[in-house]
Amino acid sequence: MAIDQEPVRRVAIVGGGSAGWMTAAALARFLPEGTHVTLIESDAIGTVGVGEATIPQLRLFNQHLGIDEDDFVARTGGSFKLGIEFAGWNGPNSRYLHAFGTIGRSLGLVPFHHYWLAAGGGDFPQSLWSHSACAVAAAQNRFDREPGNPQAPAGTNWAYHFDAARYAAYLRERAEAGGVERVEGRVVEVAQDGETGSIEAVTLDDGRRIAADFFIDCSGFAALLIGRMAGDRWDDWSPLLPCDRALAVPCAATQPITPYTRATARSAGWQWRIPLQGRTGNGLVYSSAHLSDDEATATLLGNLDGATLADPKPLRFTTGRRHAPWIGNCVALGLAAGFLEPLESTSIHLVQSGIARLLSFWPAATPRHADSAEFNRQSAREWLAVRDFLIAHYALNDRDEPFWQERRAMPLPDSLRERIALFEQSGRIVRDEHELFAEVAWLQLFVGQGVVATGYHPLAKALPADRCAQFLDMSTQHVAATVARMPTHDQFLRAHCPAPDAKVAA
Repeated sequence: MAIDQEPVRRVAIVGGGSAGWMTAAALARFLPEGTHVTLIESDAIGTVGVGEATIPQLRLFNQHLGIDEDDFVARTGGSFKLGIEFAGWNGPNSRYLHAFGTIGRSLGLVPFHHYWLAAGGGDFPQSLWSHSACAVAAAQNRFDREPGNPQAPAGTNWAYHFDAARYAAYLRERAEAGGVERVEGRVVEVAQDGETGSIEAVTLDDGRRIAADFFIDCSGFAALLIGRMAGDRWDDWSPLLPCDRALAVPCAATQPITPYTRATARSAGWQWRIPLQGRTGNGLVYSSAHLSDDEATATLLGNLDGATLADPKPLRFTTGRRHAPWIGNCVALGLAAGFLEPLESTSIHLVQSGIARLLSFWPAATPRHADSAEFNRQSAREWLAVRDFLIAHYALNDRDEPFWQERRAMPLPDSLRERIALFEQSGRIVRDEHELFAEVAWLQLFVGQGVVATGYHPLAKALPADRCAQFLDMSTQHVAATVARMPTHDQFLRAHCPAPDAKVAA
């Protein structure tokens, strides 16, 4: 016999920014009528976001909220993203792209890259990207939404660059229109039940008390709610990912607006470049044990494309995650749940996937432990998989500085070590179906950073050499023809989604 449980009637979100307003907009869209959602934030508390690069999954989030893509890109001063360029990771002058979309197409049971390896592609690694429409388009600064089917032989897929503050404001409009109540104030006290530990209410700096059935902690590194819950524990991953500081600074926009993010390896970390319509976002992620703050500032400011528009903004962090992001009647999302450096633009996605997971396990007024336990298991699995993907970038470097030498020498998690060995010995890439990064992402990482596959799928040899060469030629021709039909990225932005306060070149 089913047990009736009271539904959650009152939800309180503590913290705004991208995480808070993404959550609020989603709850406004999907929770039933009669659920009151309150978001508490203080204008006096700044947010970390200074500009965001994303991955294609954000398109699904926006679509589910009914957001028009052109309106969203224009309102956030954004641009389109076909991948991430990695410069200097496999040696100072190296360069490769983690392109979105597909690379070639499979034949039967054999993935495309095995035919590429069988034909000697491994001896000419850069040729891999001639089979990727996104990579070729990025190299030519082109973009189009058609053909937009990522399953096509020359499949394209895309994400976005945008101003994080504008995105939060954009979602705030939608959330408030959907009934979310915003309360200005700073949380100074958290009242908890003496027996269960559940949060009953929060008190603001002006004395107001806000009670709720369920609380969502989007308060960033402060973790104002989840940090008070009994059993809260932090999984410290800094031994594996030791960068612990970042500087961020915007500079003047340059032309053309490139349709990709850039991650450039530096002496003790890496520098990001995120091109928006009105400016370019820049930052340096680094290890304070290997680089002083002054040296980091000089490195960042000495490698910008345009004049700075603000002073560099410092950020200190410890890489890791909350062991249990859902405890009792409190769930942590965003930076309150953990931090992984934005090397593969996963920050926004981890918020998005956390929201989707929360909605899947949406509780009754009295949450069941089995639901929160499964939520936490799935969260751990996702974060660990992303962590391993980031570690691989560092472990597979080919640079001479002490920081990078140490990264090559560090012991790897068994899951990552086994994955690398599998590719080296047989060219095979295996992933769990729930992992974020697909086989094609791992393929580009391995090839781009110099992992040599000494074998390939034996069935690839079932295709005669002349037919294999013809198959590969047709693939590159298809990609070239697809890209040739695309306008430039600037032309597309100007025609479809120009930001009101930015000039996009002709």
